[in-house]
Amino acid sequence: MKTNIYQKLHKAACEAGGVVKGKKVQGMMFNPLLHDDVQKVAMEALLSNGLYPVCTYTNEVTDNFMMVTCNMKIHDIENPTDCISIDGCSALANLDKFGSGNGMSYAKKYAFLNALNLKTGLDNDDGYKATPFNNKESNAKANDNTGKTLREAGEVSVNIEDMKNSFAKAIHLPRLKYLKKTYEPQLKYLQTKNPDAFSLLKQEYESRMEQLNSQS
Repeated sequence: MKTNIYQKLHKAACEAGGVVKGKKVQGMMFNPLLHDDVQKVAMEALLSNGLYPVCTYTNEVTDNFMMVTCNMKIHDIENPTDCISIDGCSALANLDKFGSGNGMSYAKKYAFLNALNLKTGLDNDDGYKATPFNNKESNAKANDNTGKTLREAGEVSVNIEDMKNSFAKAIHLPRLKYLKKTYEPQLKYLQTKNPDAFSLLKQEYESRMEQLNSQS
């Protein structure tokens, strides 16, 4: 009996297992979920089952940011006209030379996660064995790291936890955009000196932006 594309995708999802999150760096409370790691796991599972993803992207540019949407089609190599669509995975990106690339990577990462329902965590064998963040010892360590003001060569003072909380607590879009503008020197500094911390703050900003947009 011939295997159809849904059976192949099901088999790929079962074989894929999970994605191990990256290591935390100073100033981050969370272990980052890296695009390259997600793509590696997803592509190995898809290719071994005769499936190949093709992505197209649409960009929406505003005065303050760019929204990049990834529409992924997973094709059956044996029957190229058979495909499954994973549409609408989007990300907000800065209006700079890195913006579109960052947005494409972020959106594609979540298309892969959605297509294969990949587990994510800190353990190779079981993606759900991550240590809970409400653990007192973990919280104490995280607060100790992120509550400190980071200084390098006396250039810029950055309190990552305060910035993250400010974004999360913004009560409306104008306030959120004002905070981003206010923190612009710190964000540019982190983008170069601490990309993982910058990514964390970017995701917090994008998440809050999405929440506020849905309320308006």
